[in-house]
Amino acid sequence: MPDKVKLAVFNSLGGCVDGARVLDLFAGTGALGHECLSRGAQELFSVEKSAKHARFYERNLRESGLPATAVQLRVADVFAVLPQLAEHRRQFELVIADPPYGDKNVGRRSTSLAQRLLDEPNLPSLLVPGGLFVLGHTKRDMLELGPHWQERKQLKHGDTVIRMLERPEA
Repeated sequence: MPDKVKLAVFNSLGGCVDGARVLDLFAGTGALGHECLSRGAQELFSVEKSAKHARFYERNLRESGLPATAVQLRVADVFAVLPQLAEHRRQFELVIADPPYGDKNVGRRSTSLAQRLLDEPNLPSLLVPGGLFVLGHTKRDMLELGPHWQERKQLKHGDTVIRMLERPEA
């Protein structure tokens, strides 16, 4: 996620990061999750499939001076971890995901990782009531929200779209 977009996201999130339990999906080298910690998140659970990126994540965490005791990094596939978290009834105030971007999908349903997250049946249960799911994707990837999500806000910058989603009220 470009720095300008990241700044816009955190400006939009305001104080909702402070004291939050955060789930960082497709964590990469940790930039988004570590930013949450620097803004007062109490707990960070990150998932990154690449062992190489996870090593950079750990190095970046050490060098940042942020509290490593507040962080749990799982090196695994996001779609394997989500059912496990749901089974253990884990919940978070904030879920952030900036997966690798999908292809242009005009005239067909998206098959991107972002769409797979929106379709993942366990993900909504991981958010506390009033919690927020922040999802990054490319504007050429036309996503379908489905019944599990309601859009609170959308930010656009160049080719990047950031959607701030919540569970619809019952």
